[in-house]
Amino acid sequence: MARTISKILGSVVEAALTPHPVDRYLELVDPRITWTDLRAEVITVTHRSDRSVTLLLRPTRQWTGFDAGQFVQLSTVINGVRHTRCYSPAGSATDRDHIELTVTAHDDGFVSRHLRDNTRPGDVLGLTPAAGTFTMPTERPGRMIFISAGSGITPVLSMLRTLAAENYRGHVDFIHYARNTADHPYARELDSLAADHPEWNIDTHYTRPAGAAASSEHFRPDHLPGATTPSTPVFLCGPSALHSSVREHLAEIGALDNLHTEQFVLIPPAADDDAPAHGQLTFAASGTDAPNNGESILQQAESAGLQPEFGCRMGICFSCTAIKRSGLTKNILTGDTDAESDQHIQLCISKPVGDCVIDI
Repeated sequence: MARTISKILGSVVEAALTPHPVDRYLELVDPRITWTDLRAEVITVTHRSDRSVTLLLRPTRQWTGFDAGQFVQLSTVINGVRHTRCYSPAGSATDRDHIELTVTAHDDGFVSRHLRDNTRPGDVLGLTPAAGTFTMPTERPGRMIFISAGSGITPVLSMLRTLAAENYRGHVDFIHYARNTADHPYARELDSLAADHPEWNIDTHYTRPAGAAASSEHFRPDHLPGATTPSTPVFLCGPSALHSSVREHLAEIGALDNLHTEQFVLIPPAADDDAPAHGQLTFAASGTDAPNNGESILQQAESAGLQPEFGCRMGICFSCTAIKRSGLTKNILTGDTDAESDQHIQLCISKPVGDCVIDI
């Protein structure tokens, strides 16, 4: 009953403050105070390696937790433009009050480098509820195999930490691939897990080890201890080369059906500005379709007779956000393209490239 009254009151307040949601006004007082938006305050910032930053976040009251292996969308404003990226929590899913994210800054990672170099305790970042199907079965099997490489360790480590918190009595095989010891942000955590769970097989191989005498070790079938049966679930997260090697091995032994994957490298198709607009723009919530004419999604929605909320039309106020269910969009201000599904985009500064489904 109380929740219903709060929801009704919120709708009344939102209507009174149109065209901006109430959270746009509250953030002027304190960005940690929200009515509907989910956000998170940065509690600690730790640099475990030169290329990474680990953020411990305290989410606002709208946070409902996550399942180990899922991801969240983290957003931050850079030079007046909000950017959103997906990251997998690395902590145990049993901790409902905090979110641990480790971000690896790649050479071409505009947002990841900004988070590594500029995030400070007290900062408030945008957040979405956890999503994704890369999760363990509710009924834990007696044996599970986990394989990761690079920043793909975060969802897999979350699974291991969750199993440890649950006092899991089954058997765990975990193999991780890192460039070298200096580029392994979770080396100490894995050593601690191995010491606390001597019955688990936890091993790390280095693909670019330091020292002339050291040899690189990419995935080989003999890295997996013991026999892998077709019924043993395998959880894999890493770059495409690792995926190919593991899939090939599991196919050879007839164990491919129990492979569960999350691939963190996504290269969207290129958007050609000289190409004519094409495809269909679908507004899922209203059941409306329209041929893509190349204008912003906000303009095309209005042309289709819809009235999505908006404020500035310049990408500054973040009022005209909606969930993109599928398709490729291009940011009109930055030129960045985005092919990830189920994430918030700004309608006034985004245009579809080909077929696109928006939840308005």
